Amino acid sequence: MKYLCLVYVEEKILHALPSAQRQTLSDESMAYCDRLQKLGQLVTASPLHPVETATTVRVRDGKTSTIDGPFAETKEQLGGFPLLDVPDLNDAIRIASQFPAARIGSVEVRPMKEQGCA
Repeated sequence: MKYLCLVYVEEKILHALPSAQRQTLSDESMAYCDRLQKLGQLVTASPLHPVETATTVRVRDGKTSTIDGPFAETKEQLGGFPLLDVPDLNDAIRIASQFPAARIGSVEVRPMKEQGCA
């Protein structure tokens, strides 16, 4: 079963870390993803650009509008996503708990529907 892990971090906390500590966190994340990929548990993963680069699209009454930034005002922003392919939720939670970003943010684990489009 596929599970999407949504990695949330508070960007100002991340950017406040010393450069060496941010680099270590990034290196640990890359190494962890490499291990998961070799085990066949990681389908894909990607960090995202900072929240300032986001655009929210909305359609109401047939009219499209765009808003700079994320729609929701939250402390933590979506920082990236790994897509896992593991037997069950317990495996997905175990894997998510070991993502380095979970130490400074949170990881939301959600099962994916097998068919369809958003």
